[in-house]
Amino acid sequence: MIRPLVILPDPVLRKLSKPVETVDEDVRKLSSDMLETMYDAPGIGLAAIQIGIPLRMLVVDLAREDEPKSPAVFINPEILTRGDEPNVHEEGCLSIPDYYAEVERPAAITVSYVDLDGRKHEIEADGMMATVLQHEIDHLDGVLFIDHLSKLKRDMVVRKFKKLAREKDKAPTRMVG
Repeated sequence: MIRPLVILPDPVLRKLSKPVETVDEDVRKLSSDMLETMYDAPGIGLAAIQIGIPLRMLVVDLAREDEPKSPAVFINPEILTRGDEPNVHEEGCLSIPDYYAEVERPAAITVSYVDLDGRKHEIEADGMMATVLQHEIDHLDGVLFIDHLSKLKRDMVVRKFKKLAREKDKAPTRMVG
């Protein structure tokens, strides 16, 4: 099921996500909904908080359109190590539509997580996977990619999205009669 995305300036995006206690059928259903929502958006990563659920869970799929899907689910992900070498990627976010900016993050990380069978794993990620995992884990901690920008740029983006939210709230609703 495709779920609605939480969009800036919604304060839900700043919530700290709680650990998943048990990997059960509800968690597996949530992961399926998250993947469906991410593919529909379309995006390459999605944290549960972005659909309003403050659980430490995220999904990723870096496959290009012409490649078979390669979904990955990370439950209770935790960054164990960060490399010293920086890397800059242009990032965007499904919760901040149509805004992109270059963000510097460590080029390589090691992440521990639990899979849908409840088994613990570690992954060494670099390149785009390292960027996406850091971006999505930030979401679980209430951090947005714009928080890595200068205060001036961040404030401009927040003002823009607050204005869009106000305009949306003022828009007349159609009555069905």
